[in-house]
Amino acid sequence: MGTFILGIESSCDETSAAVLEDTVERSHVTATQEVHRNFGGVVPELASRAHQQHIVPVIETAIRQAKIEKNQLSAVAFTRGPGLLGSLLVGSSFAKGLALALDIPLIGVDHMEAHILAHFIRKPGQEQKTPSFPFLCLTVSGGHTQLVLVRDHFHMEILGATIDDAAGETFDKAAKILGLPYPGGPEIDRLALAGNSSRFSFARPVVPGLDFSFSGLKTSILYFIRDELKQDPGFIEKNKADLCASIQATVVEILMEKLRAATGYPALSGLGINETRCPASGIRDIAIAGGVSANSALRKALLEARDKEGWNVFIPPVEYTTDNAAMIAVTGYFSFLRGDISGQTVAPYARAKDTRQAIGQVEQRKQNEEEV
Repeated sequence: MGTFILGIESSCDETSAAVLEDTVERSHVTATQEVHRNFGGVVPELASRAHQQHIVPVIETAIRQAKIEKNQLSAVAFTRGPGLLGSLLVGSSFAKGLALALDIPLIGVDHMEAHILAHFIRKPGQEQKTPSFPFLCLTVSGGHTQLVLVRDHFHMEILGATIDDAAGETFDKAAKILGLPYPGGPEIDRLALAGNSSRFSFARPVVPGLDFSFSGLKTSILYFIRDELKQDPGFIEKNKADLCASIQATVVEILMEKLRAATGYPALSGLGINETRCPASGIRDIAIAGGVSANSALRKALLEARDKEGWNVFIPPVEYTTDNAAMIAVTGYFSFLRGDISGQTVAPYARAKDTRQAIGQVEQRKQNEEEV
């Protein structure tokens, strides 16, 4: 019999629980919070209340669907951060109580680290190709945009990150400007399929090295729409598909430019990157992770780059791109194997302490615990 890990995810507006046997998913249950659609974004207080309502039935269902008893669990893993503090407290408090009652280890998991390790989740009876270490991962979500060099399961180095806004936030803000419903990213992706991606152009940020910036792009979109509406109040409705396609193409181009640069692609020397000094230079195993990795244009661009650059590309199943407990459980499994266990005094954190440090090293985890 294998190692059974219960994963609990509650960083934002999804209450999710999963049971993995080693790295194989035995169950995965998620309760969504539709209430936030009425406000055009996640309301933290409402999110934490909904987590309190959902967490018991979600976890009970996950254990039942895994066809095991609670006393067969080897450990409980939970999202420690980053995320909404109120939501994280619900998940961490329940995980602590359950682990204490069952007298099993408790494992705090970094949310961004888990997104990357989602590539190692396996479905029952399915063969899955996983990236080889070291590999490069582009992690893109509503709150984060990072280029991460993954040396092993718990040795990750952030080569570049957004200096302001994240790619996912850009999609959501652009959708709001266009009057699209929340969440905006999937709506832009859907409408863009029927649009002309070269119809409109927007300001491109000039950021040296491997860092990202999206605040200027958001401003460019806002001012462009504002000026066009002054001349034609029906401009958005007449051009909605082309606007979505053009916005999406711009974001994807920014992401892909930095991804290519990180691997030492010579045509991008204008970014001020010395390819012989870049730690990821020459790496050919390339992965994406995070909510925006579900975007169809980004997936298409990555597959095109695979053929052109000779990359080995790894794209997670859509269900593992958004916040989910399976990625928490698989990260907990690898932590369990190495004896990296949290104590009952472990506390959640809303923001990463320092995005420039390795996000998965045990030394950083210990430092975080000492600080709280």
